Amino acid sequence: MTTNLSPEPTTTTSSTTSSGTTPTAAPTHRSGRWIDHWDPEDPTFWRGGGRAIARRNLTLSVFAEFLGFCVWALWSVVVPLLPGAGFSLTLDQQFWLIAVPSLVGATVRIPYTFAVPRFGGRNWTIISALLLLLPASALAWVVSDPTSSFGLLLACAALAGFGGGNFASSMTNISFFFPEAEKGKALGLNAAGGNLGTGLVQLVVPAVIAVGAGTHLDRAGLMFIPLALLAAVLAWRGMDNLTGARADYRSFAAATRNRHTWIISFLYIGTFGSFIGYSGAFPTLLKTQFPETPTTIAFLGALIGALTRPLGGMVADRLGGARVTIASFTLLMVGAVGAIEGLESHSFVVFFGSFLVLFVGAGIGNGATYRMIPAVFRAGVSAERLPLARKTAAGCIGIAGAVGAYGGFFIPRGFAMAKAQYGSLVPALWVFVVAYALMATTTYAVYARRGSALAAETV
Repeated sequence: MTTNLSPEPTTTTSSTTSSGTTPTAAPTHRSGRWIDHWDPEDPTFWRGGGRAIARRNLTLSVFAEFLGFCVWALWSVVVPLLPGAGFSLTLDQQFWLIAVPSLVGATVRIPYTFAVPRFGGRNWTIISALLLLLPASALAWVVSDPTSSFGLLLACAALAGFGGGNFASSMTNISFFFPEAEKGKALGLNAAGGNLGTGLVQLVVPAVIAVGAGTHLDRAGLMFIPLALLAAVLAWRGMDNLTGARADYRSFAAATRNRHTWIISFLYIGTFGSFIGYSGAFPTLLKTQFPETPTTIAFLGALIGALTRPLGGMVADRLGGARVTIASFTLLMVGAVGAIEGLESHSFVVFFGSFLVLFVGAGIGNGATYRMIPAVFRAGVSAERLPLARKTAAGCIGIAGAVGAYGGFFIPRGFAMAKAQYGSLVPALWVFVVAYALMATTTYAVYARRGSALAAETV
């Protein structure tokens, strides 16, 4: 999630550049690793040390955000193993434990966005990394006692939502460091690095908790305690705060009044929300529907979804975000229908293959929908109003990133409700098919239909 926040213009010294700004020598730090002047658009400043500082902050930000996604997804790994460890849980309760971290993570994304200009990017990265100690420690403690109540399990699972907020603050912080010409690539790397955490945690954690005799669920939390401390130390030693970063609340408010913000947020529920929702639910779906297969292979879905996100953005750059978004919803429909067939025929191959199609569709859609946002807000805007349009677009990205994450709550709860009401997961998948069809139709009607206001812009 990028942001509607932008660095304030700053004064410089020395001679005037061709762009009309005055270049400054290499950035200098003051106490607390604060940088008072930051002007990445100035080529002299950028070459004189700005680029090196920005890349260092990006590298450490990716690591912290990666851990955030790992912790956010921890319960998706642990929940399928709880019954075998002596916990008495219904399927509905299991899906609650999977859904609640996404609910909390989506809710804290907006406050996390504004925390960066309030506390400083370096400082907030330290704080947000240390906050990961709470869900990691709580998980290690609560799973050690099979008599723990469902309410206590739910409260500990909710703490994992802090990891979901890290994405928002990380993207906000990195957006300040890079010039417009390099911002897309930097944010893409930052987002992809974070998303990879979902798949890798589903690959690594099952192996860690199975080392030695028995299953040690507490290790799922314990292993992230030193990693969170490491992320905090690295941020403390190597990251920077920018005094010029300020919250632009008016641009954020302008985004809330623009109808495209809410249309794109709706679409992002279908793309990013599907990625998070299916990632969380997939291990439990495999465990309950195909108990004869190992749940460890579930990591492939989240991994494919993360890796195809940059692909969606690149293809959208060539063909247009709206077209690729429509194609992604088509893939999501095909995957959901295939998953229905796999359930009805009890074919693991069909079910698993269809879910991989779902993850491909979600990953491509993530990149394509994000690419649409600046194009939509730039369309038909005069040169004089372009800076305002960019800020409004950034506000839209922030809102869409938060709203889209709620899909991680809706999808597991949809499966739980279908199972409780109809004894099958199939009705939930049919609802998802209808939702994807509605989202594809909306994208076409507003952004791609011949004769629509934005069709000629190839957004």
